[in-house]
Amino acid sequence: MGRSEVFQAQILRNFFDTITGTDRNLTRIYMCVMSLAKLRNEPPERVGFLIEQLRRSRASKELSVDILDYMCSVANSLDMKSVLTAYGVKEMGEISEDFFGVSLDSL
Repeated sequence: MGRSEVFQAQILRNFFDTITGTDRNLTRIYMCVMSLAKLRNEPPERVGFLIEQLRRSRASKELSVDILDYMCSVANSLDMKSVLTAYGVKEMGEISEDFFGVSLDSL
């Protein structure tokens, strides 16, 4: 699990929180998309395409399907452990270790 993937998952979380929340700030969406493209070392053609789609989204006041498709493809490519870490979800093994670490004497 790379640190970069955890960062990507955190950015994705912010993106989806933004588009599903009450404040659908296009600047915040732009920052999420461009940050992911940078972390993923996307080629200049891909970055240019994403910027153009964001401009079209601003003009039409509607998020481009291509932007949503890009973000979903990034989400699909990430390691599940990175995603769980970014969302603060513990694995069952970690939870059971916490549980077994509690002594009955301390209760």
